[in-house]
Amino acid sequence: MEERRLRLRALIEAGEPILAPACIDAFSARMVEQAGFEVNYLTGNGASAAALGRPDVGLMSFREVADICRNVVQATAIPLIADADTGYGNAVNVIRTVREMEAAGVSCIQLEDQITPKRCGHLPGSRPVVSLEEQLGKLRAALDARRDPDFLILARTDAAADHGLGEAIRRASAYREAGADLTYISVEGVREELLQISREVPGPLVALVDDTRREPAFSVEELGAMGFRIIIHPGVVRCTYLKAVGEALRALKREGSTRSVRARMATFDEYNAALGIGEVKGWEKKYLEV
Repeated sequence: MEERRLRLRALIEAGEPILAPACIDAFSARMVEQAGFEVNYLTGNGASAAALGRPDVGLMSFREVADICRNVVQATAIPLIADADTGYGNAVNVIRTVREMEAAGVSCIQLEDQITPKRCGHLPGSRPVVSLEEQLGKLRAALDARRDPDFLILARTDAAADHGLGEAIRRASAYREAGADLTYISVEGVREELLQISREVPGPLVALVDDTRREPAFSVEELGAMGFRIIIHPGVVRCTYLKAVGEALRALKREGSTRSVRARMATFDEYNAALGIGEVKGWEKKYLEV
């Protein structure tokens, strides 16, 4: 797992923007890897949908998320950035979160400054945050708890919703000064906001491009030139899953067969190949055949 962390750090230090589609489970994480991406990002929003069938409002427990992360790491060979919400409690809880996520093979965790329980940063309404002093304490705990210095901490702030972009920039800068390896400010993603963040917050920066909600304000190349090193696309898997699978199921219900949507379905052989059936057959041949 140390090799993956070194790889993630090297990618960040190389200076080119890193596209990170958001997986929701081990299956989709394999799909991200097989599509040629170099980094996986586990979205808490998507994980809540996949595991619980419920929205991202702080219902996922630490153990549920850690188990999903472990499955993703075991199923893939690329670095995983995991959304660890608020760290699942106070600074003491954050210590366990860091150590368990590091032991699971995660390469980087995202910690946010919302109160517990949190809500998805893109749902309508208020985003109450803890005090700056409390969050700095949680970040210090996270940094002290890690055993591998290449296990990265991504500090996220949701302060812009209730306190304005200026306060969010102040917090992100303080988190970076405290030792966070990367920072992300949760904003709508309009041009003016991203430009101000790129000017005023020390890098490396993370941007989230949710093109299921609005057209991207900048291209990947433009964001990279502005100092954003990781570009997360949170909706590409979960929202495609909802629409594509929903359409296939409605066709089956309406027509009594999948004939009209079969061209959009993988074959059984393609499905098993994506899951690594060839590797399993190799194990069987090596260890089971006498």
